[in-house]
Amino acid sequence: MKKDELQKLREKTGEELKKEFQASGDNLWKLKADLAAGKVKNVRQVRSLKKSMAVINTILKEKLSK
Repeated sequence: MKKDELQKLREKTGEELKKEFQASGDNLWKLKADLAAGKVKNVRQVRSLKKSMAVINTILKEKLSK
């Protein structure tokens, strides 16, 4: 994740981060289903989506602990 993307995430509120995390989870579920069906050619998308979800979760926990 690039620095500017990370900065944009840090500027968001907790509710916005929760919604983005939920949307990413839904996308991950769909991507895994498509991967099992053989529709997806780029398998690295799963890894990058998981990493972005981890970053969102970390920032969300930082905001909640303040």
